[in-house]
Amino acid sequence: MRRTRKSPLSALLARLAALVALLVLGALCPGAAQAAEEPGTQAAGLHISDGRLVEGNGNDFVMRGVNHAHTWYPNELGSLADIKAQGANTVRVVLADGHRWTANTASDVADVIAQCKANRLICVLEVHDTTGYGEDSAAGTLDQAADYWIGLKSVLAGQENYIVINIGNEPWGNTDPAGWTAPTIAAIQKLRNAGFEHTIMVDAPNWGQDWQQVMRTNAQSVYAADTTGNLIFSIHMYSVFDTAAEITDYLNAFVSAKLPILIGEFGGPADQWGDPDEDTMMATAEQLDIGYLAWSWSGNTDPILDLVLNFDPAQMTSWGQRIFNGANGIAQTAKEATVFGGGSSDTQAPTAPGAPTASAVTATSANLSWTASTDNVGVAGYDVVRVSGGTETKVAASTANSVTVTGLTANTAYSFAVYARDAAGNRSARSAAVSVTTADTPAGSCSVGYRVVGEWQGGFQGEIAIRNTGTSAVSGWKLAFTFANGQTVSNMWGGTAAQSGGSVTVTPASYTQTIPAGGSVTVGFIGSKGATNAAPTAFTLNGAACVNG
Repeated sequence: MRRTRKSPLSALLARLAALVALLVLGALCPGAAQAAEEPGTQAAGLHISDGRLVEGNGNDFVMRGVNHAHTWYPNELGSLADIKAQGANTVRVVLADGHRWTANTASDVADVIAQCKANRLICVLEVHDTTGYGEDSAAGTLDQAADYWIGLKSVLAGQENYIVINIGNEPWGNTDPAGWTAPTIAAIQKLRNAGFEHTIMVDAPNWGQDWQQVMRTNAQSVYAADTTGNLIFSIHMYSVFDTAAEITDYLNAFVSAKLPILIGEFGGPADQWGDPDEDTMMATAEQLDIGYLAWSWSGNTDPILDLVLNFDPAQMTSWGQRIFNGANGIAQTAKEATVFGGGSSDTQAPTAPGAPTASAVTATSANLSWTASTDNVGVAGYDVVRVSGGTETKVAASTANSVTVTGLTANTAYSFAVYARDAAGNRSARSAAVSVTTADTPAGSCSVGYRVVGEWQGGFQGEIAIRNTGTSAVSGWKLAFTFANGQTVSNMWGGTAAQSGGSVTVTPASYTQTIPAGGSVTVGFIGSKGATNAAPTAFTLNGAACVNG
């Protein structure tokens, strides 16, 4: 099924190669070439103009959305409504061409498009079978993917306002990535020769992360090979992009050269290859007004990359909270495509919602409900904000007049209020606020799994999985345990360790801040040891004892 992570050869090789490439090439980038010329022909629908993705009416369109693993979870197409309810304007849908996974049929793809349109989402369709070609022997070619799209032309034609064709996902691994350029150009030209007028998206080599700068160096020639000029580049940002400088340098190079680009996939949680800097990715995308599509809604083998667990929007993870409701997140920045009515002549705002009332308040969550607003056209949804003095922070969004706010801290006072909004983007006056004080953290609703991943003379790597066995999310946690043999923690990811003698306390990183009910977070560390390296025998979470295992 889906890989847990994107992993170029290793963190060390990736970082060294990226650094060498920048030094040797003198930061070679598309900006070194002349800016992309405006083509003479443009598609009737979504198309590229002056280096930017625009709609058929010429309005700028900036993708803000997520990826959805449809081909592996064909019965979860209802997730598109949930994705839209969180504020997204775009969804990237995983399909298969039959080379590696069972091909999605024409009728299925037609249904996907119809559901995207019904939920007012621009739909990026991608073939996943190409992932890691040249390194993964199971991967298919871009030429095979192009043939698949041609076979679907009857259901894709006429949908240029609503869909983008992403020829193939991460269509080259780390083996001879320079080989990516010619097949990419050939696939683009094959689709154009077949009469496709849609905007086409192409992914980078190096498992999408382009750490050897192949797409960056050849982007101008690839773009020029598209006779319509309706081509957009997609970079996937995972552990290779773990510093602000790497992210801003890469994205600015394309924007400066007027070569269209978006972040087609990205992750935030750290792994053994590094800690992606999602804050800079999202902030830079907002600054440059380019798109981003987070990986992924649900269904990952390792749920650390799930935005919601079990395809249930009520089980939003800390990663999901970051993407939808955090700074520069989807709820804050997404604007619906005007083809669905956004940007209409409607200028009348909805009436203010009624003051919210709170119920089912736990240590980390509270249910809020309020009297619905009215509007001359129709209320599209509600935004719930935390009010603190003169500042507001968006904490939730809902299409109904109720919502469960999660990720709260135990025994803490909050003030919440609500705004209503319509499809044209008009926002109501703010409702009156409600005060809520969360309960104390319930004791004993946790289990901890500790294991040694590897050992060497004088040192070892450990991993701690903390599971919330309770019925409500835990936020702002502190884990405590004691080493018996003089072990010390020297470096940790997923959390921050403090140690006094053998006693260790761990507090969360931003992306492990909340442990959903029934969910878990994992922290890893490097430690030093002597001849004996016994595992800790007892753990507490926020002072309450946890079960081992």
